[in-house]
Amino acid sequence: MILSPFEWTIAKRYMLPGRSEGFIALVAGISLVAVMLGVAALVIVMSVMNGFRAELLDKFSGLNGHAVIQAYGNQLENWEDILKEVRDTPGVTRASPLIEQPLLASYEGRAAAIMARGNLQADIDRLEPNLLQGDLGALQPGSNKVAIGSRLAQNLGLQLGQTLTIINPQGRSTPFGTVPRQIGYEVAAIFEVGVYDFDQTFVVMPMKDAQTLLLIGDTVGMIEVMTDDPDSVTQTLAPVTESLAGRAVVTDWKSINSSLFEALEIERVAMFVILSIIVLVAVFNILSSLIMLVRAKTRDIAIMRTMGATRRSLLKIFVTAGFLIGALGTIAGVVLGLVLLFFRQGIIEGVQWMMGVELWNPEVRFLTELPARVDPAEIVAICVMALVFSFIATLYPARRAASTDPVQVLRYE
Repeated sequence: MILSPFEWTIAKRYMLPGRSEGFIALVAGISLVAVMLGVAALVIVMSVMNGFRAELLDKFSGLNGHAVIQAYGNQLENWEDILKEVRDTPGVTRASPLIEQPLLASYEGRAAAIMARGNLQADIDRLEPNLLQGDLGALQPGSNKVAIGSRLAQNLGLQLGQTLTIINPQGRSTPFGTVPRQIGYEVAAIFEVGVYDFDQTFVVMPMKDAQTLLLIGDTVGMIEVMTDDPDSVTQTLAPVTESLAGRAVVTDWKSINSSLFEALEIERVAMFVILSIIVLVAVFNILSSLIMLVRAKTRDIAIMRTMGATRRSLLKIFVTAGFLIGALGTIAGVVLGLVLLFFRQGIIEGVQWMMGVELWNPEVRFLTELPARVDPAEIVAICVMALVFSFIATLYPARRAASTDPVQVLRYE
């Protein structure tokens, strides 16, 4: 829709009504602010939802992979052959043997439930970006050294160099019954993944040490798998699932954390619908301001019609005036949303300081800080939706203006 110089001049004048029409200008300003706030809310909420999903997937897969292959009975025989088969599967980027077993740990009379995790050295080294203290290179087979999560260290009062006692209730049988197996491990490193449950329970050790602790010989509990596309992991591992039928079960990240990710997706859709309604309500302000503008400019419209302005010109003038309010509000909303996302953590900390309450409890939220991930395609979709709503809102008042009969209006002037 190309405007002539005449149409553009009139549209600009109607976007900034005179002093006698201050109320119309106020309503138009409110309309712009309402659209801005609605779009900003959509950008912020959808980006935070995307951030939650991406961060949780990244952190969960960082320790458990995109899928795990677990044997019935929790001991995977001939795991070397299975590992080779998995690594040769198209779409698989990494596969590693893994041992995980819930156990009990104690230190100076304090006890905690832990998840003992046995890894190869290459997998232990992947914790390097999350390392807070110590040296992961010290975790060598037979060294009796472990790395523990930061929350576990805090809860038990552990520091580097101190000894953590891990208790395996399935110890060796004696004439007096089963004696729990207790082994002391020196804390060589402290890490923080960022997922509260992981940082509170995980104790990482070399694979050989975990096998010795659990008395499982040369077997492993599972194989963790990373793929090039997490969303199609089921299809990628379909050949492995078929070949291991009856011997092991393949569980992907969607199944492992199904309740959490399904809840996030439902909440994401619900929030998009609710906030879209807020934008729609804001657009109704544009409709009301244009209706008032048309009524206030009825005499001017009639004069322009008598001077040769066509119905099409009037339609374009009022559509442009209303659409620009929506467009400016949309642009301002995107900018405001991105700025607030950039300073989100500082804003949360400031509100917590002023109100004296903890808004972001990692025990409840899983993550230690508010995540956000901006999806450009989603931002474009939000902008298009807001602009379409704004355009539709201009049609009725613009048609009313275009259908004005100058004879009826000027008859009593």
